[in-house]
Amino acid sequence: MGELVYSALASLDGHTADVYGGFDWAAPDAEVHAFVNECERDVGTYYFGRRMYHTMAVWEEMDVADEPAPVREYARMWRGADKVVFSSTLPEVWTPNTRLERHFDPDVVAREVAASDRDVSIGGPTVAAAADDAGLIDRYRLFVMPVLVGGGLRVWQGVRRHDLELVGHRSFASGVVFLDYRRVRA
Repeated sequence: MGELVYSALASLDGHTADVYGGFDWAAPDAEVHAFVNECERDVGTYYFGRRMYHTMAVWEEMDVADEPAPVREYARMWRGADKVVFSSTLPEVWTPNTRLERHFDPDVVAREVAASDRDVSIGGPTVAAAADDAGLIDRYRLFVMPVLVGGGLRVWQGVRRHDLELVGHRSFASGVVFLDYRRVRA
């Protein structure tokens, strides 16, 4: 059985995008990107909200032939995974292996995660908040970037209190710090 994992790259002050919607400050260097790939290797399905899907869909057609090995590897992994987009406004999805769901149904998500033999990654603070409110997220993985952006889209959107157990951490030469927590269930 896979786990539902919320992963995010965030500023030290807790944002995934700044007040202008920018996130260029979150671009991982080669060392961090290679580690992200290690974390994502067990992911078979990605859940996205509309905005995160727009952000990530570039991986489908991006020409990575001349990119560093971690970028090429991530593109292969992303293209081979199943994707589910939760959006009531997106007219259609345009990437292969992608399904559009008009609303987030916690019961359906719980069944899909339980039936999966690989991990399921949930991306985007808004859709992750829906999963978290339903008590579905098993792991929280945060890459803290060495930058303060002063405002913008918060990495945690109305999340309830959860007790967490630190199961992994790592710091990188660039100043990025990785934190991996498992939710403690009663």
